Amino acid sequence: MSETTLFIHDLAAAVSPSGIGPLRGKSLGELEIHSPASVAISGESILAVGKPEDVMRDHPPGTDCVSVDGRGKVALPGLVDCHTHACFLGDRAPEFELRSGGASYEELHAAGGGILSTVNATREGSEEELAAVVWRHLGWMLDHGTTTAEVKSGYGLNRESEIKMLRAAKRAAEESPVDISSTFLGPHTVPPEFETAGEYVDHVIDEILPEAVRYAGAADIFVERGSFEVPEARRYLEACREHGLALRMHGDQFTERGAIPLAVELGIRSVDHLEATGEDGAKSLARSDVAAVLLPACALFLDLPLPLARLLVQEGAIVALATDFNPGSSFCESLPLVMNLACTRLGLSPAEALTACTANAAHVLGLDGKVGRLASGYQADMLLLDAPDWRYLAYHLGGDRFAARIKRGRLLSF
Repeated sequence: MSETTLFIHDLAAAVSPSGIGPLRGKSLGELEIHSPASVAISGESILAVGKPEDVMRDHPPGTDCVSVDGRGKVALPGLVDCHTHACFLGDRAPEFELRSGGASYEELHAAGGGILSTVNATREGSEEELAAVVWRHLGWMLDHGTTTAEVKSGYGLNRESEIKMLRAAKRAAEESPVDISSTFLGPHTVPPEFETAGEYVDHVIDEILPEAVRYAGAADIFVERGSFEVPEARRYLEACREHGLALRMHGDQFTERGAIPLAVELGIRSVDHLEATGEDGAKSLARSDVAAVLLPACALFLDLPLPLARLLVQEGAIVALATDFNPGSSFCESLPLVMNLACTRLGLSPAEALTACTANAAHVLGLDGKVGRLASGYQADMLLLDAPDWRYLAYHLGGDRFAARIKRGRLLSF
């Protein structure tokens, strides 16, 4: 029998998405709630979650076990942020001021601002500077309950800088408690050195991708007017698949450009954004195994139409939530805030929102069975919410009141 190394006893409740794998349809809102509860952990893994007397009987704490009094607190899975752009230098505060005066995101982009302004700052910085910034951003995320995060490249747009970003993210992850999943977003937008999107995609495939696969587990591309169209996306994604990368896509943020039909055809892991997706696209996505990653903080930041979240859920889509943390269109690292927006603006229930940024987000990152739930055998990533009801996580706007964060069985704060 495994030895109990961390024992959290007499919790008001322990709450987790039910079942295994991604949850969809009515199952999205099904939670397993133990109240009261205790949790036994051995090393980096959860041994048991359940009634205090049962857990104490089956997994009693030994003399060297750390015991935590959970009275008045609620245990939740560590949050999983499956879409972030946390690797960048500089900021876009001046653009934020311009946007507040009426300039649109696309207008700023066309004028050489937007993504390209961050590209310039990121290209000029060193790998050490980037690693320090990523480490700082991961710390912000951890403060808000994120214990696993995706980090994309995409602000380099040339071989040297894209690889620099991926290496910096890896270096930061070695020092941070937050686990990361790296994604290669070489085709984020077309850099000024190239005349056409097609020429740049050829360059990415031939010159950057072969080295990027050493550091990334997934690939992404921005399919949108002014960035990349379906033919370039198909060529890029098929090349990435040949290199063994999981496939993802930014799609339907401002316009429907055929991203969803391509995603369904290729069977990629997710399409993210979907603010412009109509009913037909939402239903097509729901009939597939391609996840819909919704980014309500970005929609709020840019004053975009909201995605058809309720329809996606009702039709049975795999729905996940993420922050889209980035310097230009969603300078937000808080998944609890995203959960609140999902409940107040997208029509999701608190239970659906919790599953969407735990178990379903873990699925998007290929981490099924590892993180995103409080269950035996899962990695011991856990939040102790300093509140009488688990729904405070979304209900308390900007609250994020955690008594403790536990990562891989290690008590980070209490």
